[in-house]
Amino acid sequence: MSMNTTFAFDVYGTLIDPLGIATTLRCYVGDKAPAFAQIWRDKQLEYLFRRALMRVYRDFPTCTRQALAFTDLRLQTRLATDAVDTLMAKYLQLPAYPDAAQSLARLKARGHRVYAFSNGHPDDLRSLLRHAGMDTQLDGVVSVHDVASFKPDPAVYQHFLDSTESAQSNTWLVSGNPFDVLGADAAGWNTAWVKRDAAAVFDPWNIQPTVTIADLRELADAV
Repeated sequence: MSMNTTFAFDVYGTLIDPLGIATTLRCYVGDKAPAFAQIWRDKQLEYLFRRALMRVYRDFPTCTRQALAFTDLRLQTRLATDAVDTLMAKYLQLPAYPDAAQSLARLKARGHRVYAFSNGHPDDLRSLLRHAGMDTQLDGVVSVHDVASFKPDPAVYQHFLDSTESAQSNTWLVSGNPFDVLGADAAGWNTAWVKRDAAAVFDPWNIQPTVTIADLRELADAV
C-alpha cells in the first residue's frame, strides 16, 4: 500500500451509529424505540436512493425529517412538533462507534490521508463529527451535497476523487453499508466492508469487498 493512500470513511453506519437515536426515542415512544430507529434509518436511505434516481434532490436533513414523519405515521406514535424538533437536533449528536477514533488515529500515524465521505449535509457533518471528537483527526469532509445527489451515484465517488486529488487505485472506501461498498467498487476503488454484526449479509452480486473487517481497528493491518 502506497504511503499516499486516501481513506474515505462513510459516516452514518461506519463512524457514527444512526441507531443510537433509540436512546432519545425511548423518551417519546417507549419500547417501540428500537423498531422506530430501524424503520427511520431504512426509510431515510430509501428516500436518498429514490431522489438520486429521480434527479429530484432534497438535502439529507429534509430526507431524514420526511423519513421521521413516515415512521411516526407507520407506528402511530403521534409525535408532537417539539419532539420532532428534538429528535432532529439529536441527530447531530449521534454516538460514535467505539472503534472509530482509534482507527482514524492509527491510519494518520502511518501517514495516510483520512477523510469523511458522506450523504450528510456539510454543516451537519461538521457538527456531528465535532460532537464525536473526530473532527481534528480528519484531513477533511466531503459531502455529496455539492453534486446534489447521493451514494451510490457514480458522480459522488468522482466528486470525492476530484475534491481530494486522489486516484482510484490509491483510494479506499470504508463503510458498514454494502450499497456504498458496491458503489465504490463500481467506481474502481478499493473497498473495506465493516461487518460489525456477524449475521449481516453482503448483497449476492458476485462482487466482494477488497477486505472485510469486524472492527475498524482491524483496518490498518488489513489493507
